[in-house]
Amino acid sequence: MHPDVVVMGAGIIGAACAQALHARGLSVLVIDRHGPASGTSAAGEGNVLVSDKEPGPELTLARASRALWPALAENAEWEEKGGLVVATTPEAAQPLHTFAAAQRKAGIDACEISTTEALDHEPHLNPGITAAVHYLEDAQLNPVKATRTLLRGIKFHQTEVSTTDGRSVTTKHGVISCGAVVNATGPWARTFGVNVLPRRGVVLVTTPIPGRIRHKVYDADYVGAVASGDADLQTSGVVESTQAGTVLIGSSRQRKGFDGTIESRVLKALAQKAIAMFPMLAEVPVMRAYGGFRPYAPDHLPIIGEDPRTPGLWHATGHEGAGVGLAPATGHLLADLMTGATPLTDPEPFRVDRPEVMV
Repeated sequence: MHPDVVVMGAGIIGAACAQALHARGLSVLVIDRHGPASGTSAAGEGNVLVSDKEPGPELTLARASRALWPALAENAEWEEKGGLVVATTPEAAQPLHTFAAAQRKAGIDACEISTTEALDHEPHLNPGITAAVHYLEDAQLNPVKATRTLLRGIKFHQTEVSTTDGRSVTTKHGVISCGAVVNATGPWARTFGVNVLPRRGVVLVTTPIPGRIRHKVYDADYVGAVASGDADLQTSGVVESTQAGTVLIGSSRQRKGFDGTIESRVLKALAQKAIAMFPMLAEVPVMRAYGGFRPYAPDHLPIIGEDPRTPGLWHATGHEGAGVGLAPATGHLLADLMTGATPLTDPEPFRVDRPEVMV
């Protein structure tokens, strides 16, 4: 029996698409050359953020996903911990205030707090910060567990797809016919016709220090790094704890193809920025570092919809570092479009035929 839909890619975006399509009654087969959540999804921090997105279509998609996640995140270490964005220099304070004001106009709960209040939230924070904004809606989960939860009850086949015509996929084990194909291959999506490039990121992991850091905390320059299209190395301070008590330290962005080398200069820059926000981290050992590739689209918007050049081929990729946060709404929107339902959000900004993403 041929499936209605083959989803290429078993990361969190592919899993969310498969779950949404399965919920509509379609038969779905997910294919990946490795196991579920074995690529980009395993190399992230599990962030579900609204704090880092300026008003526009991506923020709208993020808010829709934030509303969907709690019902989907069973056994995935879901934490509504909130986020704290801080300015570490006088020059960074006003841009942070301006950004937060624009988000409030878009309906985001971005609460400007005093530096004293920020230290009440995070007692180990550097008292020299110059501004702070508290985001109640920011959350975190375990992306590997979340991916596996979304894939529960859905057929999975481990193999590699070489080509697709939208109505079948060709693998090393043969051809699988289907009604439609979803390209959810993340940073490898260019193979199937969209302009997505790998953007490297690295995370440090400390030994456990339970209870010492309560929120996701990041430097205000993180927003600028996310929005930048620069290929050169960019780093910003991002610090948060896990339920196990370890601390995850990021964030770096660098476009250098699929080169997986972890450079000492990147690790040093991440550590320095983390210590600038939390001086006590200077005494906490680092256990390990890991890296991964984010799917970067040149106009910084996800690609969601049917490919006009290949009927039956749908794309769900280009989320860069926001894939975990945007996954449920991406799957919902793609399922809406595929089944002719009223779209969850306006699909126009994410269409496949944008000049920036056509190859």
